[in-house]
Amino acid sequence: MKVQQKKWIRFRTYVVAGFFVLGLGIMFARAYQLQVLERERLAALAKANYRDRITLPSKRGGIYDRQGHALALTVEVGSVYARPSCIKKKQSVARKVASVLRMRRSKILASLKSRRSFVWVKRRVPPPMIEKIKSLGIEGVGVIPESRRYYPGRETAAHLIGFVGTDNQGLEGLEKIYDSLLKGPPTRLLQLQDALGRPFLIERTEPSGFGLHDLILTIDKDIQFQAEQALKAAVRKSKAKSGQCLVVNPRTGEILALAIVPQFNPNIFSRYRPEQWRNRVVTDCYEPGSTMKAFLLGAALEEHVVNPQTRFNCENGSFGIAGKTIHDTHPYSMLSVQDIIRYSSNIGALKMGRALGYGRFSRYLERFGFGRKTGIELLGEQRGFIRDPKKAKEIEKITSYFGQGMSVTTLQLAMAMAAIANGGQLMRPFVVSEIKDSTGKVIQVTKPKVVRRVLSRRTCERVSRILERVVEEEGTGAQASIRGFRVAGKTGTAQKVDPRTRRYSSRNYEAIFAGFVPVDDPRMVIVVMVDEPKGIPYGGIVAGPVFREVGQWALNYMRVSPRVEMALAKEVQEPKNVDDKVRIRMAIAPRNRNGHLPDFKGQTMREVLREGNALGLKVILRGTGLAYKQYPRPGIPLKKVSVVKVRFRPPA
Repeated sequence: MKVQQKKWIRFRTYVVAGFFVLGLGIMFARAYQLQVLERERLAALAKANYRDRITLPSKRGGIYDRQGHALALTVEVGSVYARPSCIKKKQSVARKVASVLRMRRSKILASLKSRRSFVWVKRRVPPPMIEKIKSLGIEGVGVIPESRRYYPGRETAAHLIGFVGTDNQGLEGLEKIYDSLLKGPPTRLLQLQDALGRPFLIERTEPSGFGLHDLILTIDKDIQFQAEQALKAAVRKSKAKSGQCLVVNPRTGEILALAIVPQFNPNIFSRYRPEQWRNRVVTDCYEPGSTMKAFLLGAALEEHVVNPQTRFNCENGSFGIAGKTIHDTHPYSMLSVQDIIRYSSNIGALKMGRALGYGRFSRYLERFGFGRKTGIELLGEQRGFIRDPKKAKEIEKITSYFGQGMSVTTLQLAMAMAAIANGGQLMRPFVVSEIKDSTGKVIQVTKPKVVRRVLSRRTCERVSRILERVVEEEGTGAQASIRGFRVAGKTGTAQKVDPRTRRYSSRNYEAIFAGFVPVDDPRMVIVVMVDEPKGIPYGGIVAGPVFREVGQWALNYMRVSPRVEMALAKEVQEPKNVDDKVRIRMAIAPRNRNGHLPDFKGQTMREVLREGNALGLKVILRGTGLAYKQYPRPGIPLKKVSVVKVRFRPPA
């Protein structure tokens, strides 16, 4: 073979080898690109063809009252979904599903025509509908179990508890404040396909660091219900715009009831206006009117400016000062300090306030907690308003002594009155007493906290005795008295500012009563505010009866015994109506041991308590509405019965 031929063969061999090396290099480079550089992106694309993730809302812990009654629960429901790619006869399927779910066919058809691989048809469907959907056996339409928030008490404490959205996220109230604690770990559905391309779901709970927790509130469901009922009746009777009733334990700062009218049902919150969701007890400020005279009295006594017998000239009901004329509802001449409070004289209050001085008065108002937040764990709390002594005009200082030109919240007013009731200590209010984890272990406890001492115990005792006279027969708060118990309180009738004229209205008022009971061992402070009552607007007439009704029921419920000598003394004075006579006889009724236990079925709580007390029985109530079950059963000889438990439920 010639040398030239050998070189040519060698050259062709190198060329072919070069092509092979180049081809292999390209293959290795492409493999490196696919397997290393774009590995994650391509893997995700591949999985997307046979895998999908669907996130379900997390379940939530429960909210319970102080007795363990459920106020908010999570219940299991079903949600209907569709796989549009698996449904061929979309028109027919849309018609069948629409008839079961009671939805527009066009809306369902639009979902079925979606290009997405998974669509929700309807979330949180009642069990009967779920069963009907399953019975249809439609390929591509299925049901996924989900959870839904349910409030068994409906309107009960709704403004406090709040509500959740479609995805179980807290939107208002405690549900929003404690959202991170109440909600558990999210659940995700992993969708896969089998060899024939049919989808199926695998449920997985993914770790998130969250765990279900339960809230135990200071609220008592039964006291809450009674406060709501009494307030609702008062608002309806007076044709008022709204109302508030707050019940507080003065020794601890625990909120026992927080009632607001108008109410709303958190199960269907979207049907109500947003303004009806507002927790007015902390968000709404108003002028407190003559209720401020109680705190003016405390400051003046503490500073030794006056004593209960100090007398002031009340100018026969009309007094000109700082270019303005101050009026009293009734003309008075000389009144002692205790009578100024008893009859709620504005002129007497301003003279007492001038003796104290606005600077000292404003400092005491701040110590009572006015003009600043209480620190309660609720959304939207307002500070209220107190005029700065350096900026206040003379007439503004004068009107503040009887509660004009300043603003407070119902919560501030209740905690300030609680400071007088408990001997002078301002307490921090709270509504969540405990937080428990999913095993029932208590992980957080709220303990009573003293913010500061406001008045001495001796001063508080003197103020309490004077406030007792307010609810006596001649006082402005006579209708707030509770037979058999010592009651102390102060009425307030505050004019509202007309937004059009920017002057005080002659028609729109706020009727207020703030008090506590029993005076010798205060168990509760109750503040009632009724906004814009029609007709007679006075706090003692409109708000006082709510205080009496709530206080009387709650004292009986808490098993606080009345003082028999007080009930007897009241009875001698011939009550004005038959109901009062019956109530007195019940309070002092001897234990009747003859006869048999009656059947309480169908009776209201008040009727059961009335009849049970008349028989000398200890009555324990459970639930709300009308009586439907009792233990022991009716007909048992009364000699064998000392305690009767009666269960109630709303009428069908």
